[in-house]
Amino acid sequence: MYTLFATPGSVGCAAVDAALRLCGVPFETVEAAPWTESPGRDRLKLANPLVQIPTLQGAGGELLTETAAILIHLGLTHPEARLLPADAAARASHLRGLVYLAANVYPAITVIDFPERFCEACSDDEARRIRAQTRRHLHGLWEAFADSFAAPSSFAFLGGDTPGALDLMAAALSKCFGTRPHLAAARPGFAELLSRIDAHPRFADTERRYWPDKH
Repeated sequence: MYTLFATPGSVGCAAVDAALRLCGVPFETVEAAPWTESPGRDRLKLANPLVQIPTLQGAGGELLTETAAILIHLGLTHPEARLLPADAAARASHLRGLVYLAANVYPAITVIDFPERFCEACSDDEARRIRAQTRRHLHGLWEAFADSFAAPSSFAFLGGDTPGALDLMAAALSKCFGTRPHLAAARPGFAELLSRIDAHPRFADTERRYWPDKH
């Protein structure tokens, strides 16, 4: 039995939730919004001192953090779920894409969410300018991702005929800060791919639970 520390609306948690369901493993979800005091947050802090979600704990207490690392672990542990491609070259591209999102997109999202962490005594105007510039940078990162990891014409999704770990993470993280409307204008083919992932049974149930106001 896994324990997933998560909260609705969290993009990383949604990707991990969908992956766990695809693996068919039992898990409980503990509501643990890092910004809200709660018993779940207290449990999360004991497991992960950074109080970050998603955090995944195994039955033996083993700890997994970082969305990309969790998805890679689940893909390797449960190959039947097809979270990672079986073909070595395709899998290498998949892993590169997961780390790209973790190393580039996540930090930009963090700056937009918490500009005060990066600007001492940050004024409201400075915070606004940091957010605006970082949003432009974020959208450029997504354009580069679309250009680098676009699915081959023979594939319906990034990893083949069904969504895999990279699809789940891309669909979830691209919901932040106007990325989808930007891509619809700048990279319409990739934006359409993201919409297909949203609607696919591998992700749709999670989508409804994590963003109920949009359904």
